[in-house]
Formats: sequence, structure tokens, C-alpha cells
Amino acid sequence: MIARAIAKPVKEVIAPAMRDFLQKESAGGITLIVAAALALVIANSPFAASYFGLLDVPVVAGIGSGVIDKPLLLWINDGLMAVFFFLVGLEVKREALVGQLNSWNKASLPLMAAIGGMALPAAIYIGINMGTPENLGGWAIPAATDIAFALGILTLLGPRVPVALKALLLAIAVIDDIGAITIIALFYTAETNVNMLIGAAVTLAVLAMFGRGRVASSIPYVLLGLVLWVFVLKSGVHATLAGVAAAMCVPIAGRGGEAPLEKMEHALHPYVAFLVIPIFGFANAGVSLSGVGLDTLFSPLPLGIAAGLVIGKQIGIVGFAWAAVKAGFATLPEGVSWRQIHALSLLAAIGFTMSLFIGNLAFADPAQVDAVKIGVLSGSLVAAVAGYLMLRATLPEPVEAEPQAA
Repeated sequence: MIARAIAKPVKEVIAPAMRDFLQKESAGGITLIVAAALALVIANSPFAASYFGLLDVPVVAGIGSGVIDKPLLLWINDGLMAVFFFLVGLEVKREALVGQLNSWNKASLPLMAAIGGMALPAAIYIGINMGTPENLGGWAIPAATDIAFALGILTLLGPRVPVALKALLLAIAVIDDIGAITIIALFYTAETNVNMLIGAAVTLAVLAMFGRGRVASSIPYVLLGLVLWVFVLKSGVHATLAGVAAAMCVPIAGRGGEAPLEKMEHALHPYVAFLVIPIFGFANAGVSLSGVGLDTLFSPLPLGIAAGLVIGKQIGIVGFAWAAVKAGFATLPEGVSWRQIHALSLLAAIGFTMSLFIGNLAFADPAQVDAVKIGVLSGSLVAAVAGYLMLRATLPEPVEAEPQAA
């Protein structure tokens, strides 16, 4: 009875929350595009030294022996991005419990498409880099999807884009994020500090108690989430995973009929969309293009990333989705065509934010990091343009309003 009582108001906020999510992510995607373009311009201008010098500025925070000393770039990638991953965790939990992934009928198609969209890009990257074993650690880079960037491209087509197609892209991206989080935890974790891991486990247990108690206030989740982030950072596990773990403890329904998860998600979206992600894009997209030619673009590392994104995503998403539908495991959403699915696979090949993030985890050599940026930027650019043009060709022409009679 209690479950049914709280389920109705929760469901009533899902549709508005979905619209709000798509609007903020779309607008945030445009902001991200501008930030990335600005970083590229500055990195290839007379101000390049100041740009790279700013990112290397040491920032120290802490009390006594508990001091964290990192350059500004790592504060952005380890600190600000933990907020992004906290939001991702909230979105994943909501989608899994009351959203697009809460039943097999809803989740089957995006699940199969996302699996193909992660496996095929990784396989193509590995195939191209088999002769350069030092690059194989970057196999997960082209497996990622940037939902903000992709939805930003969708906004350029206006209301002609079917809501079902947007929802499918969102569901694929959420599952993709789950895969990326799992990959980071399993394959990009350094040597661990057991004492710090114990501290993180105790903190997470306390967070879980607040969640089980359906505490609606955001204060304990924020404060304990910050403590958890410090423990995880010091443990050797990548600090951004603390954001996901903390988000999993926030309850869908709190005491008194409140919806703490939806409330926190709604409050965080503007800051993540218009501050966190653009700052990350600005800090990580800057790469000097001096001396970059076809030989650079077609070297194994950037080529593997670009080909994995552009070719792998198309084959993986369309191929696995088609096989799932033909086998009866999934159904195509009403009003969505296979040509639109194909166009969607190209938009899902925009890997920008998460691909750059994984690239920074995979490689320490600045030359390899620059090659990652070139591969991600070139692949994402091709995918964005091709996806936009293909989707535009498949959608009905906008209906012009008839002039009013005088």
C-alpha cells in the first residue's frame, strides 16, 4: 500500500523530469560545443602558453596532514567531474527504478544497442592498435557516448525529432555510462590503500543508512559524499566513482511524500550542464594542431579512436538493435524508423566528454594524451556532422504556420 502511494507521485514527475532533462542537456550540449571550440582556438593562438600554464597551476587544499596538492587540471578532472558522476548516478538510479530502464520491454532495445555500441568500437580500436601495444590501454576510449553533445545536435532539428528517438538515445547513453563506470572501476584503478578503502566503505555504509531511512534532506548526502570523495581519492580508486556510489544511496521517495532524488537531480542539472561540463571541455579539448597532418590523423592511436567511434558505433548499435528486434527480444519504438536508428548511432558516436575522460586515465604520456584528443575531436566531429545530416534527411519537413487572415 505504501509503495503504491509513493509510486503515483513519483511517476507523475517522470514526464516533466524527462522534458527538463532533455532541455537542460540539449542547451548544455551547445555550451559544451562552444567551450571546446574556444579551447581549440586558444590552444592554437598566441595565448596558448597562458592556457596550458593555467591548467598546470598547483592548487592545495586541506588541513594538517590531510592535504591534497594537485594541478588545476586534475582538480577539474577528479573534483568537478565527481559532481558530474554524482548526477550520472542519480540519472541511472531513476531510469532503472521508474524510468526508461525499469522493465525488460523498455530496456531491451537500448540495452542491446548499447552493448553493441561499446563492444564494436573497442574491437576496432584494438584491431588497429595491435601493432602498437603501448596504445592498447586506450581500448575503452571509443566506447563512450556524450549525451550532452548528442542532444545538443538534436536541438538543431527542433520539434521534428520524435520524442521516442530522444528517449532511446538517452537510454542508450545511460547504459553506456553504466558500462563506462564499470570499466573505470575495473580497468583504470591504481594500487589501492586499504585503510582509505575501509574509510570509504564505512562512509558509504552511513550514507546507505540515511538512504534506507528515506532521509529527504540533501545535506547528509552532500557532506558525507564529500568525505567519501576524499577517502576514495586517497585510496587509489578513481575519485569520480565516489560520486556514483553516493548517488546510489539517495532515495527515490523520502519521508513526507518528498522525492529527494528527483529534487537533487533537478537542482544539479543547471550547474553540471552549464558549468561543470563546459569547464571540463575547455580544460581538456585544447590541443596544439601545429604539425598535425594526415600522417598524424592516420597513426594508430587517433585512427583507432576515430574509426571506433564513427564506424564501430554504427555497426554495433544498428547491428545489435536489428538482431534483437528480429530475434523477438526487443521492439522498435512507434514512429521510429531504421534510418533514424542509423542516424542515432552516429550521434551516439560523439564520445567527447567521457572519451576524453577515459583517455586521461589510460595514458600519462602527454604525446599520447594529445593523440587521444585529436582522435576524439576528429571522430566526434565527423559523427556529429554525419548524424545531423542523416537525421535531417529522415525527418519530415517542418510545417510552416499559415498566415493569419487580416
